[in-house]
Amino acid sequence: MMKTSKYISQFLLLIFVIIACSNIDDTPVMEQEEETIENTTTYDVSGILSKFEGTGLSYAVNGNTVTFTTADLPNHKSPYWPTNHLLYEAYNGTNANFRLNPNAIAEQNIVFTITLNPKEATNKEATPMGPIGISRNGVVFFNQYAAGGSPLTNEINSFDQYLGHPAGQDQYHYHIEPTYLTEQFGEDAFLGLLADGFPVYGPKENGEVVTNSDLDVYHGHTHSTVDFPDGIYHYHITGEDPYLNGNGFFGTPGNISR
Repeated sequence: MMKTSKYISQFLLLIFVIIACSNIDDTPVMEQEEETIENTTTYDVSGILSKFEGTGLSYAVNGNTVTFTTADLPNHKSPYWPTNHLLYEAYNGTNANFRLNPNAIAEQNIVFTITLNPKEATNKEATPMGPIGISRNGVVFFNQYAAGGSPLTNEINSFDQYLGHPAGQDQYHYHIEPTYLTEQFGEDAFLGLLADGFPVYGPKENGEVVTNSDLDVYHGHTHSTVDFPDGIYHYHITGEDPYLNGNGFFGTPGNISR
């Protein structure tokens, strides 16, 4: 009888251990599922469209998309304008290593079709070389790479006094902070949209300088802004590489043609 009781006790102990181990094994699986939940929030950026104004810039809303057509002509002075142009101005910036590249500002015909209801993409896409977004004055944004995918280290020395320059096809663009816009509207101001529909803001937020460590790998975060008091995912231009965008678009980019 005592031997039987001993066997029963051992059997019950074994069952208890199996149940306990089973519960432990389940816990990490539940945590992993919680960590991979995608942000399904959909935003509406239609209220920001009235801030777009520039030379040769127009837009038209069609359902839940907006189509921007831009001549890509900056509304500020630059040494890259022809010398007889009203906006021509010799370089007077602060970069002692400035050198004029061989290109010039010339009219373009670039068309963006962008969603007005951006949301996080399930599969993120890398930004292409060339235009990746449009600033509020109609000048296009480029990513953090020079021609051939090289760092901007040397190319920065060809940026004009408002930190833009033209590419090989005379296409003017900004890689980094467009200081003409931040001087006009403020360092915390709305500066434009990337092709996925998410807004781009300047290098400050709530009076503080935004650093790369404040942002995710796509160079953005979700936070309230003056234009979106309920909060929205948005990119920030910062003073260090990658400047405007990190590992690609947070949302799904629309169509870009030129």
